Amino acid sequence: MKVSAREVARRVLRRVDSDGAFVSLALAGELERAELSAEDRGLATEIAYGVVRHRSRLGRALAAYAARGIAKLSPAVRVALEAAAYQLLFLDRVPDYAAVDDAVDAVRRVAGPRVAGFANGLLRRLAREGEPALPDPSADLRAHLEVACSLPPVVLDELARAAPEGELAAAASALTAPAPLWARVDPLHPVDLGPLLSAERSGAAAEPSVLCREAFRLTGAGSPEASASFQDGLWTVQDLGAQLVGHLVAPAAGMRILDACAGVGGKATHLAQLAGGRAHIDAADQSARKLDLLTDTARRLGLTSIAAIESDLTRPGEELAADYDAILLDAPCTGLGVIRRHPELKWRLRASAVDELAVLQRRLLAALWPRLRPGGLLVYSVCTFTRAEGPDQIARFIAETPGATVEPPATDDSVRDWSHVVGADGFLRTWPHRHDADAFFAARIRRR
Repeated sequence: MKVSAREVARRVLRRVDSDGAFVSLALAGELERAELSAEDRGLATEIAYGVVRHRSRLGRALAAYAARGIAKLSPAVRVALEAAAYQLLFLDRVPDYAAVDDAVDAVRRVAGPRVAGFANGLLRRLAREGEPALPDPSADLRAHLEVACSLPPVVLDELARAAPEGELAAAASALTAPAPLWARVDPLHPVDLGPLLSAERSGAAAEPSVLCREAFRLTGAGSPEASASFQDGLWTVQDLGAQLVGHLVAPAAGMRILDACAGVGGKATHLAQLAGGRAHIDAADQSARKLDLLTDTARRLGLTSIAAIESDLTRPGEELAADYDAILLDAPCTGLGVIRRHPELKWRLRASAVDELAVLQRRLLAALWPRLRPGGLLVYSVCTFTRAEGPDQIARFIAETPGATVEPPATDDSVRDWSHVVGADGFLRTWPHRHDADAFFAARIRRR
């Protein structure tokens, strides 16, 4: 039986809830199995991501019209109601009757006619009367943002401590918006990405970044893997904030560089390109699977100067060199800076996670610092905005480490103006509401 776009979204949401899956991965798997048109693929994607982004707000709206609440409903029924509520409240292009009828049919299949009747009455009332009023931001901004932006208190607390003064509302709102797709071309052999993509797909566009010359914001480009120019290695996908982190390292020919916690290789391949393929880069990670993906990406981009190394970086051994010219530590973190891409992360954050990850980051800094030669540079970065994982972490490291000093970025022809992202303290910070980039923190630390 052919699966509808709404059923694909519900399947994704059930996997997110029951298996702890990421929306992106679960959606990719379900879309691969379903035979959907481009329009229906877009609808399934919108519903799946939209429900996870706005989950607590949707639950509040539904509970307002359920005399006994919705907490005791089965997970499958709750998912069907949430998906319908998202369409009713956020998707003007979807007729109310279509969202309601489809959800009621789905509930009937999993819970029978009695619960389907309850769902029908609940959703029709929501469609008729609308969402209950949000808390007044002038009376209590925090209460308003917690509901309007579906931010758990633990996330909102961290954001309030870190956001620029007077920008909490803008920062919170941006974290709930869909993430852009950023592309990176080879900085030393750039191509004009706009004409390339528009020739491959009607309506595709590539807008160059005002901050970084090799970064382009893509719209209407579809799946990168379906692009011939992507497969030919003319560009790859990397967020603008991550690209700026690569420039902080300032790699050059002849350098030996360690990309610690390299993951799937976004930053390692960027460093290789920035050095024109003439720096030796050790890309180290604990995950063999991620390193395999890194190797595939390097091959697609035509890069041969990267060595993939499996290593526990809290206890590095002879697999790593003893005297790197530069180390990039893209440390494990809470990932709150990427919740536009992975909104499920905000619902899974434990209150103790920030402190636990800060301890791990300190262990990594202590383990890798001795492998940096005197005069060398360590760049520390995290894709989060918490103070404990960012400025407080580096302040503590500088205070406890003789010869470690923070220094500003080097002059770089590819970065138009560092002052947009680097503060008076010398730290790089990018924000979705300011730069349309993931929220990154990074610092350059010189070993004197």
